[in-house]
Amino acid sequence: MGLRRKGREIAVQTLYSLEYLELDSFLRELEFLEKYPQKLIEIATDRGVEEGVKEFNFADSILKGLIQNIDEIDEQISKHSTHWTIDKIAYLDKSVLRIAIYEILFTSTPHPIVMNEAIEIAKKYCSESSAKFINGILNATSKELK
Repeated sequence: MGLRRKGREIAVQTLYSLEYLELDSFLRELEFLEKYPQKLIEIATDRGVEEGVKEFNFADSILKGLIQNIDEIDEQISKHSTHWTIDKIAYLDKSVLRIAIYEILFTSTPHPIVMNEAIEIAKKYCSESSAKFINGILNATSKELK
């Protein structure tokens, strides 16, 4: 597994774990920013990734950027998610989508690479139908931006 894939997986798992915290919806971004570093360290440590190595730093940069832009990212997901509101999407699917949409919107990583990584992560961690659902939303987002 590549370093960036491992970093993405750690980021997905960290974001997923944050979904289960009781947060004030008005302060969600601030509370995520406050709480994600400790969760990231816990998850990375469990996966044998030490703080400060490339995978850890990549996951940290994804999470920091994503959380600061979470409202815009969720708007993109909602816009392209027919028949599902953001609140009804499974937490794990939503975590994969948020990370991929963040990378599509705010990084220079080519869209096909982001999409492939998200689909592979979804196949590994999510339900059978998740990869198709995630692919559809990412495809629509990518096409819209081109």
